[in-house]
Amino acid sequence: MDKTVETAAEAVADIPSGVTLAVGGFGLCGIPAVLLQALLEQGAGDLAVVSNNCGVDDWGLGLLLQERRGGRGAGGVTGSYVGENKESARQYLSGELEVELTPQGTLAERMRAGGSGIPAFYTATGVGTQVADGGLPWRYASDGQVALASPAKEVRSFAGRDYVMEEAITAEFGLVRAWKGDRHGNLVFRASARNFNPLVAMCSRITVAEVEELVEPGELDPDLIHTPGIHVQRVVALTAEQTAAKRIEKRTVR
Repeated sequence: MDKTVETAAEAVADIPSGVTLAVGGFGLCGIPAVLLQALLEQGAGDLAVVSNNCGVDDWGLGLLLQERRGGRGAGGVTGSYVGENKESARQYLSGELEVELTPQGTLAERMRAGGSGIPAFYTATGVGTQVADGGLPWRYASDGQVALASPAKEVRSFAGRDYVMEEAITAEFGLVRAWKGDRHGNLVFRASARNFNPLVAMCSRITVAEVEELVEPGELDPDLIHTPGIHVQRVVALTAEQTAAKRIEKRTVR
């Protein structure tokens, strides 16, 4: 039952190229920065990345995209926001990166559904727009024309209202960051760092968690556990230096 792994490098060593990788975090809050750096050094590429956003240019997922690790062949990036990463925006607009933009709540539910064994669901979000009708640019050509657009989705009426069908998301590997975790893989997230991390753990076949504080089994209050260990296969305890290395996405002063 002890799921701890000594180093982040060891934890991501078997992630191959060409797989779907789900990554937790919102902006720079709660991102598994240590595992992402280890994956960058490991060399896996052509990854289909599923994440709420692409981070910033020089941190987290931004580093992988900067090195062209998110590939068109594997599906590029599925997320809801890419506005803070200039390099990913440049790659997308120049036809180097495929991006499937999904409404944020829909993205969360697609991941939750994937982890719950639900293949698809209906939602009102996106009805009457290109989300449902198709035509959203997924990939541009080098001349700026749309090379690949999103397909139309099934729309059905329930109780007099239209809903669009969205398919669930599953991933071969998932990377998350937790505030506390035990050796059985039970995780607790702190405040807004909870964001997409539990959903990533649910929808991924193999979830790797970096934890700021590793505790022994039984030390976590069962009522306060956000992600049970059944969803987590590997746990990496961070050093004090790694824990402290958190960046601020936008610094504002009075």
